[in-house]
Amino acid sequence: MKRRLAFMILAFNAACAYAADYPVKPVRIITPFPPGGSVDLVARLIGADLSKPLGQQVVIDNRSGASGIIGTEVAKNAAPDGYTLLVNTLPFVTNQFAYSKVPYDPVNDFAAISLLCSVSSVLVAHPTLPVNSMKDLIALARSKPNQITYGTAGAATNPHIAGELLNNLAKIKLLAVHYKGGGPATIAAISGETQLYFVNAIPEALPFIQAKKLKALGITATKRNPSAPQIPTMAEAGLPGYEFTTWQILAAPKATPAPIIATLNEKVRAALKTPEAVQRWQDRGLDVIASTPEEMTAHLNREITKWRVVFREQGIKAE
Repeated sequence: MKRRLAFMILAFNAACAYAADYPVKPVRIITPFPPGGSVDLVARLIGADLSKPLGQQVVIDNRSGASGIIGTEVAKNAAPDGYTLLVNTLPFVTNQFAYSKVPYDPVNDFAAISLLCSVSSVLVAHPTLPVNSMKDLIALARSKPNQITYGTAGAATNPHIAGELLNNLAKIKLLAVHYKGGGPATIAAISGETQLYFVNAIPEALPFIQAKKLKALGITATKRNPSAPQIPTMAEAGLPGYEFTTWQILAAPKATPAPIIATLNEKVRAALKTPEAVQRWQDRGLDVIASTPEEMTAHLNREITKWRVVFREQGIKAE
């Protein structure tokens, strides 16, 4: 018993000494989706905000594929030394319900650093789709089941779940078309390859809406967004009860020393709580949270409980 206690004390002291020098080289943040989507945007924002207080360059590493599973597994298997981190969103917890086998557990295989922000989406349509409101879309979709397509960033991703929630509440059947990320799915909507898409960050859609390359039907939050006050909520536009607001997290491989996690959380919260950072993130449609690790873990467990029921009831599976 004494030997074990002595070993634990030595290990703790070694971890603290290691953390005291952290970081001594660039830090990598893996984003498991391609450039152009909301996860990539958040990774680049938090990378820029952390670079100065950490005193090191923060490099963004896009490892896309399989609704974020590929990049997430890379992060899980990285050395637990604080030099590889992960930014992820809702598929981090929902992939386990959509796929028969997922090579990671979102709670047990990762160390929580911070719940970074929340984000709502905007449902946009290609100009050739003959609808101008949610009421129009619902009426058209009911007359054409499985003929109107909406793009997703992959099975079990935010746009996919937002679309399935729309199907459920409106009693319609839109057809999901899966892409390898938000960027490709946005391009598909602009080109007319798909007819609808839930853009994860509202300001990202505004240039295309203003250029009339896309038309906005409604935002998924319960209140209008200050960056686009002219766009109604989904409830205002004709679908009462619709709400879909998601989130982004920062995590590390599970065995990352606690002192390093504490350092990272402290730097994240200090960087994101400034008025300048809050405004910068809001300008991109992101509401800063900057939680503690404990709050993030509790949030993930609540989300797992909630979405397990939804996926089971709706029979949502990756094809």
